[in-house]
Formats: sequence, structure tokens, C-alpha cells
Amino acid sequence: MIDDSSNLDILIDIDDERWLEWYTPDQWHNLLHKIVQQVIDNCKIQPKVEVSVLLTNNDEVHTLNLEYRGKNKPTNVLSFPNLSEDELRALPKNSPYPIMLGDLVLAFETLLEESAFEKKPFLDHFNHLIVHGMLHLLGYDHESDDDAECMKEKEIKILQTLDINNPYQ
Repeated sequence: MIDDSSNLDILIDIDDERWLEWYTPDQWHNLLHKIVQQVIDNCKIQPKVEVSVLLTNNDEVHTLNLEYRGKNKPTNVLSFPNLSEDELRALPKNSPYPIMLGDLVLAFETLLEESAFEKKPFLDHFNHLIVHGMLHLLGYDHESDDDAECMKEKEIKILQTLDINNPYQ
């Protein structure tokens, strides 16, 4: 059961049945809430926020990746931030309504293939990609070496709080 006093709302849509071979929608929701809560706590986000998560497949992610990023292939996670860097910096501490941070979209087949190839548990890889995607929603990127190192260190620290090993080792 999710604590209603939390500063986080997760909106989840599962449009590929293979996700349901792992967990029920409620279990996915609880897992996502736990992971995203760790990210917003670590990043010291104070207002109530909302995140939308779509658990889908390679075909859908491929279409979105081509349309929005110009890349003609699927990928593991896509992040669609709702706020600019200036808006993120100016987040009010108290807001009467949740602030939508953005959308995360994950491709089932790509996650499964990557976790097998990298010999990592599927759910650990899933957790890592949620953390990675959330950091993108919060303005982090890996465009420069310094930014990539900063983001990587933040991911490792957050994953440690979830008892997940460093995914970069």
C-alpha cells in the first residue's frame, strides 16, 4: 500500500502483457514508487511531484525514439522531461497540486536482452534505468564527460540505497 502522505504520484500504463509475467500492475506501481521516491529524496525535491511511466515494447519505443530523437532504433528507456532547467530550479517548496516532472518509457525486449547480455538481474537493470531516466527528468545528462561522471555517481549512490550493486562494474 502506498502512503498517501508521500510527495510522489506515479501514473503507470502497461501496454505489453510480458511485463505482467513479472509483476501485477499494483506490484509494478509499488516498485516504481520505491525507486522514484529514492531519486526525489536524494535530489531533495520537496514539492509533490508526478511521473508517468509506460511499460511497453521495442516497437513502441522505436517509434517514439525516431519521432522525438531522430534515432531509428529502439532503446532501453526514453525520458520526456516536462520542465526546463529554469523551471526545475524554481520548483516551489509547497504547491497545492502535484508538479508533473515528465514521462518515462521502457522497452521490455531491450531490457531483457541487455540484462542477459550484461549478466545482471532483470529487475536490477530495470531499477537502474528508472533511476537513470528520472535523473534525466530532473535535468541531469551525460553530454559531456563531467556531466556523465556526475550522473553516474548519482545513479550509483541512489542504487546503493536500493541494495543494488554498481551497474558500471
